[in-house]
Amino acid sequence: MAFVQIIEFRTRRVEEFEALEAEWLRATEGKRTAQRLVLCRDRDRDDTFVQIVEFPSDEDARRNSELPEISQIAARIAQVCEGPPVFRNLDVLSQQTI
Repeated sequence: MAFVQIIEFRTRRVEEFEALEAEWLRATEGKRTAQRLVLCRDRDRDDTFVQIVEFPSDEDARRNSELPEISQIAARIAQVCEGPPVFRNLDVLSQQTI
């Protein structure tokens, strides 16, 4: 079953977040199991963002989170965020392209 993780976080330094994300993508090339990343800004709260990460399964998401690059970059991302992120872990029940 496909799996989606939604991460909500606050920052006034989104450019730094995106640079760290790009660094993580380079460092995990060929190892990561995440298939798609979508970064969204909340239109009502300029400092609030949501990142949607898609995986083939929850098992793949767990394997991805065990990569050493995840903990290394997460500590650096925490420094550019205002407060801890909020995670939503979701099983995909259906998916449609409309």
